[in-house]
Amino acid sequence: MIDLELLVEPDSESRLDSFVAENVEEISRSMAANLISDGRVSVDGVIQKSSYRLKSGEVVFVSSVQNPKIELTPQDIPLDIIFEDDDLIVINKQAGLPVHPGPGHPDQTLANAVLYACPDLQGIRSIRPGIVHRLDKDTSGVIVVAKNDSALSHLSNQLKNREVEKTYICLVKGNLPSLKAVIDAPIARDPYHRQRMAVVENGRDSSTKFSVLKRFDQFDYVEVKPLTGRTHQIRVHMNSLGNPVAGDSLYNGFVPDLCRQFLHAQKISFIHPSNLKIVEFSVELPEDLTYFLKNIDKE
Repeated sequence: MIDLELLVEPDSESRLDSFVAENVEEISRSMAANLISDGRVSVDGVIQKSSYRLKSGEVVFVSSVQNPKIELTPQDIPLDIIFEDDDLIVINKQAGLPVHPGPGHPDQTLANAVLYACPDLQGIRSIRPGIVHRLDKDTSGVIVVAKNDSALSHLSNQLKNREVEKTYICLVKGNLPSLKAVIDAPIARDPYHRQRMAVVENGRDSSTKFSVLKRFDQFDYVEVKPLTGRTHQIRVHMNSLGNPVAGDSLYNGFVPDLCRQFLHAQKISFIHPSNLKIVEFSVELPEDLTYFLKNIDKE
């Protein structure tokens, strides 16, 4: 089963367990309650109880549940930890590492690695211990993990209130229609391809700000700031302009010499949950993307 994002419509307001049972195939209300208690269901990024009463406009995220028997265990996987204190860990995630278990990868994930690196992690939420936000498996870059429930709640609320600023670097195929712009286009599950997202008329409001840093004959090197946090947002918005992220085979961006999408989470800033000061963390472009970028003009 794939991850699902479900928008609560005005006529869909109900208990959380009932809503999940009604909107996810082959899930009974008792199974939905188990998913919720396992921390695999969130409402606007916050874990709630089965009895939580949904409100119109909220978004319910149901994490992958293909194998309900998945148990998260610590695994010694190398992590590039760029900052750590009592509240959070900031990691420069390598491409190819899933953030948490799902179909096809029951272990060997960032979540497994975090449990090994931080065995005393508090407030473990089943398969997503302290995971505040996600990066796609093949997207590299900075990601933040909360180490306790208080920090998790604080950071989740910042995300919900759009107080977290993220900056990505990507390379897109072709030349964008303008050097700077904001893409405002609603995103929802692709009705014709359930593993993809798409710009859909009745989707969730989604905004992405971009600025071209360098223009090549066949590519644009772009700084991107997602103003909302939808699944695959940057990849979907760029593809909607006819300029898919280079190397992104799921969204029409196949490039022969790229083994993954040229998308890197370069920087993140937010309010620290304890001292309430704005903190910022950034990481360099990884070697594989740097190499491709340097050799574009030689092709």
